Amino acid sequence: MLLAGGLGTRLGEETSVRPKPMVEVGGMPILWHIMKIYSYYGFNDFIICLGYKGYLIKEYFANYFLHTADVTIDLQRNETVVHHKRSEPWRITMVDTGAATMTGGRLKAIRPYLRDDEPFCFTYGDGVAAINIADLVAFHRSHGRRATMTAVAPPGRFGALDMTGDLVTSFREKPAGDGGLINGGFFVADSSVLDLVDGADTIWEQGPLEHLAKSGDLMAYRYDGFWQAMDTLRDKQHLEELWERGAPWKVW
Repeated sequence: MLLAGGLGTRLGEETSVRPKPMVEVGGMPILWHIMKIYSYYGFNDFIICLGYKGYLIKEYFANYFLHTADVTIDLQRNETVVHHKRSEPWRITMVDTGAATMTGGRLKAIRPYLRDDEPFCFTYGDGVAAINIADLVAFHRSHGRRATMTAVAPPGRFGALDMTGDLVTSFREKPAGDGGLINGGFFVADSSVLDLVDGADTIWEQGPLEHLAKSGDLMAYRYDGFWQAMDTLRDKQHLEELWERGAPWKVW
């Protein structure tokens, strides 16, 4: 399940005309990159929570071959021939969860499409990682708690320096985090966690996650590999540069 309905205001240069998950990296929407990561590990049944400009995501997948393949269009005969099409083994359910709905409310809205006897994976539509999804799911099944979140060290943004008085004693250019871990966005959970969501205004990262942590039902999967969220134009440009150099999240 992919959360793809937010406004993406900090990436306003791009999101004024399209939803944030449709912002491209290497010529493909970042949403596509995330789906390719899951697909590599055999997860091909997707639910996308739509909100802001969600029709553009529907249009993209409804016309996937037009976006990704060579086509011949015969206007007189009203015929379209697709050449050398790239086929993904994906089944995609797109659910309109509301433009102003919070993350918890979006999760609640897709419950009819989930199986009660199986955990489900979910993540945000704006971050990539070279994470082994199969290992993440196996970890979740092993501990028996209701939810698993991925814990990552945030990438460094600024140079860090140590000082004694006014004397700089060491300098490190953009160190990876400060030893603290943050929510990396790749979750696995049992459908029962949706009982903790009151309604459309519920923020998943507040009430539900806090409740799970206090009740001992939330485990952390520690991941120390490549991870990068795309919150700003600077992040997008950084991901573009990484893509040109080989894309460390490209497990497929």
